Amino acid sequence: MIELSNLGKTWLIDIDGTLLRHNGYMSEAEEVLPGAVAFMNAISQGDRIVLLTARSPEHEAMTRQALQSFGIRFDQIIFGLPTGERIVINDAKPSGLQTAHAVNLVRDAGFPAFGELVRITDK
Repeated sequence: MIELSNLGKTWLIDIDGTLLRHNGYMSEAEEVLPGAVAFMNAISQGDRIVLLTARSPEHEAMTRQALQSFGIRFDQIIFGLPTGERIVINDAKPSGLQTAHAVNLVRDAGFPAFGELVRITDK
């Protein structure tokens, strides 16, 4: 479980294999994964959600439409990313608060309940 402060957050979340069933060749209908909508709805309305994907920009309209039809909220999507690792680097606050965290989900398994993955503290 990740312990997070009550400060506003930026969520960087991959699309394929986490929110939607991995569809590498874009040959199948989009399918939302278990727990994805509930998890996204549990994120504070004051937080920013940036979705990441290796999908090419030519798939932007259909991707946005699928996410919206499933009720998955987001503020921004970055298309055309490399298929390798995603690295987040941030500075720790002087208080010691760690400001970068990473979670690897099993592809196409969906999200656990928000409270099983994240705990918000009063820090």
